[in-house]
Amino acid sequence: KGQEDPIDIRDIDNGAVRGAQVARLASVRAGRDEARCQAALVELTRRAAEGGNLLDAAVEAARARATVGEISIAMEKVFGRHRAEVKTLAGVYGAAYEGDAGFEAIQRDVEAFAEAEGRRPRMLVVKMGQDGHDRGAKVIATAFADIGFDVDVGPLFQTPEEAAQDAIDNDVHVIGISSQAAGHKTLAPRLIEVLKERGAGDILVICGGVIPQQDYDFLKGAGVKAIFGPGTNIPAAAKEILDLIRAARG
Repeated sequence: KGQEDPIDIRDIDNGAVRGAQVARLASVRAGRDEARCQAALVELTRRAAEGGNLLDAAVEAARARATVGEISIAMEKVFGRHRAEVKTLAGVYGAAYEGDAGFEAIQRDVEAFAEAEGRRPRMLVVKMGQDGHDRGAKVIATAFADIGFDVDVGPLFQTPEEAAQDAIDNDVHVIGISSQAAGHKTLAPRLIEVLKERGAGDILVICGGVIPQQDYDFLKGAGVKAIFGPGTNIPAAAKEILDLIRAARG
């Protein structure tokens, strides 16, 4: 694999930023009129349920120093939360590789795994944090399904905790994190931590997307098993992932 020249990137300490923001929120809550704030939030929920000017109620809640999260939750009680689903199409990738020797070889390898293990290799493709760039995730999900993997795709904007639970519930072998928004150094390690906390440390975690090579060692040190950048040959990546699954299963 070729080495890229290091890219001069501003490295944000996400833990420090989060800590500072949590402290600011605590300060806001400590200094507000709590009774006025809660009354404004109750009124916002009432208007959501019964009708009325929601913008006016939201502005009043903000003036009472309610946070954006609290205002959102007040309306979520009535409207629920939007769940952005990633939709994929089957057969598109496989059709493009029809007759390709490498593609057919990995398909046979997947079939051999399924025969030996009693089920196909299973992958969960996830988008975490505020990363809504899902085209790469769709390509990977479609390609791996055409290769023969069982593929689950999580909704957009998941937390590491939600992604870990989806992986456990679906009994997957591997989680593929699609990262296009520079959250990999925070989200991938946290996902691995949560898996271990929930007794699922045997689920492999891999990453793909726009990840600078100077971050690879950090991610691998945190437990990420493989990283695939732009231009990755997908049949070759599928073989590498299948080999990782086999190795993990002894």
